[in-house]
Amino acid sequence: MIQKSIRELVRYGLATGLVEPEDTIYTANRLLELFGLEELEDADTPITADKSEEAQLTGELESILKDMLDYAAQNGLLENNSVVYRDLFDTKIMSVLVARPSEIIRKFNTYYAQSPEAATEYFYKFSQDTDYIRRYRVCRDQKWIAHTKYGDLDITINLSKPEKDPKAIAAAKNAKQSGYPKCQLCVENEGYAGRVNHPARQNHRIIPITINGGQWGFQYSPYVYYNEHCIVFNSQHIPMKIEHNTFVKLFDFVKLFPHYMLGSNADLPIVGGSILSHDHFQGGHYEFPMAKAGVDKTFTVKGFEDVTAGIVNWPMSVIRISGPDSDRLIALADVILDKWRSYTDEEAFIYAETDGEPHNTITPIARKRGDNYELDLVLRNNITTEEHPMGVYHPHAKLHHIKKENIGLIEVMGLAVLPSRLDGEMAALEKAILEGADIRGDEVLGKHADWVEEFLPRYENVTADNIHEIIQTEIGQVFMEVLEDAGVYKRTAEGQAAFDRFTAVLNQ
Repeated sequence: MIQKSIRELVRYGLATGLVEPEDTIYTANRLLELFGLEELEDADTPITADKSEEAQLTGELESILKDMLDYAAQNGLLENNSVVYRDLFDTKIMSVLVARPSEIIRKFNTYYAQSPEAATEYFYKFSQDTDYIRRYRVCRDQKWIAHTKYGDLDITINLSKPEKDPKAIAAAKNAKQSGYPKCQLCVENEGYAGRVNHPARQNHRIIPITINGGQWGFQYSPYVYYNEHCIVFNSQHIPMKIEHNTFVKLFDFVKLFPHYMLGSNADLPIVGGSILSHDHFQGGHYEFPMAKAGVDKTFTVKGFEDVTAGIVNWPMSVIRISGPDSDRLIALADVILDKWRSYTDEEAFIYAETDGEPHNTITPIARKRGDNYELDLVLRNNITTEEHPMGVYHPHAKLHHIKKENIGLIEVMGLAVLPSRLDGEMAALEKAILEGADIRGDEVLGKHADWVEEFLPRYENVTADNIHEIIQTEIGQVFMEVLEDAGVYKRTAEGQAAFDRFTAVLNQ
């Protein structure tokens, strides 16, 4: 079986272009070494494959690796036969097929000379072919569109991140703490073998780029929440900070890759992303719901009459500025950021700081639209109260049964990344509703009882044919409320009047 799997994996490499025909025997021998084997059976039978077989072999990759991992487990090559250790080992397997970074960079630059689109198309496919992006896991994510008064929102339940088993969790707790790499965004991850508390990255490659005169890395997210979901990160491990240079870097990247958008998480806890310790951005070849939302009120800032500015029709508080000159957008963004950092409006419960702790920041997103550059500035505030200890402008407690995690860049733009627990919970909830079961008394489903009692009366007929669609629709409405909670200015007459007070300050 292992001999057949080795042949099939080499054939996969040939079909996808990861392995050149001249490297066929070399690659097979490397795999023999990895599995402690001394010879290739039927060596006189050549290993061949071409482009026409790519789709078939790509579809078989998961099963090929499964067979290899089963063999490794049976022959003592795995410390433990669980998903964490299997992931560490199958990444090592795939690394045999992956060229050194210098070769990938040369290929990327050759494609870039044709066009930026050709370069990213090549690198995105490569990142999937190497199994750095595990296609067969990503396709398990649940995805649907939710229709709301703000337009369509994207909803996903993330199922591509495997759950760690108890033994791996215990091993990670007892493992020696290492500072290398410092985090999962550091350049030192490229080619790293990983450990029980850090993912293997032998099949991972990074493209170096220069933005704002500094060295940065360009890669894709292994979990691809949307098309060509990329990460752009500082080559140095330094904290995130929203400042003038942030806007410069965003537009420098968009000029390199005009077909991509790029945004930054905010730089404060609660309203920031999961990794604030390493300066990075996220982008991709995707039009988010927020980008599709129109401006429902324009305003002019003195000295910037050449820049179009307005408030976006969106549940969060977004100022959109656009124009042909990115430097002018950056200059106006500096003004808006500076004013917002120090802005307090007690009537609207917006405080720039309390007890010396700053609260105001911005989530910025840059893109090219036709001949114009565009910058969305999402106003954020991380103040907490006794009533809302996780944040006043954070999903409120009544919504935590669906979403209680921080609202970062991706969610801000209208794509919900919901926890994997909801996959099983919603299936069980559908069954309980149809059977008229006691939801409130259920240990797992009880947290959804108030929600069900609120939305169920809106539907005259609930059947096995429509219950799934009903649940998806209502999850979409919850996510809309999540974004409304995160908005510092509510979409009410009072809230928009408060928003107007801030935009008026820009002219003072």
